[in-house]
Amino acid sequence: MSSAILSSGKTIRSVLLHRAQMIPEELYDVQPAAFNNTIKWNLGHIAVVQNSILALCSLDVIELPESYESLFNMGTKPADWTITPPTKDELLAVLAEQLNKLSELSPESLEGALPKPIEMGPMRFETVAELCNFAFIHEAMHAGTISSLVKVVNHNA
Repeated sequence: MSSAILSSGKTIRSVLLHRAQMIPEELYDVQPAAFNNTIKWNLGHIAVVQNSILALCSLDVIELPESYESLFNMGTKPADWTITPPTKDELLAVLAEQLNKLSELSPESLEGALPKPIEMGPMRFETVAELCNFAFIHEAMHAGTISSLVKVVNHNA
C-alpha cells in the first residue's frame, strides 16, 4: 500500500509540473473575481503544505525559501503580499526539488505510526501513510483549482 501511495504522489507532482510549465508566466498572478488566489499562490501553497506534512511525518524535506511561509501558508492571499513572490521558474524548481526528495523515499518510510495522532478539522491521521496520502490528495485538489483558474483566465481574455 505504501508503494502505491508514493507512486501516486510522484505521479501527481509530475503531472502538476508538466502542466504548470505549459502555463504562460503572465497568467500566474491573474486572480479572477470568483477566486481567492492565483496560480502562483496555489503552486506555492502546495510546496509549503507538502513540506509541512512530510516534516510532521519525520521525513526528509527540502529547505524552502524563507518567504514561502508568509506568502503561501493557509490563510494567506496575494492581496496581502508585501514582498515580491517567487517567479514561475523559482516555484517550479522548488516543486521539482520536492519531487526529487519524494523519489528518494522508500515505501517502508511510510509504514510507521506517527509519534502522536494528528487532527485537522474532522480528519484524524494515525500513520505516516495516511498523512502522506492526505498531502497528495491536497495537491491534486489544488491542481484542479489551477486548471480551473487557467480556464477562467483564458475565457476572460
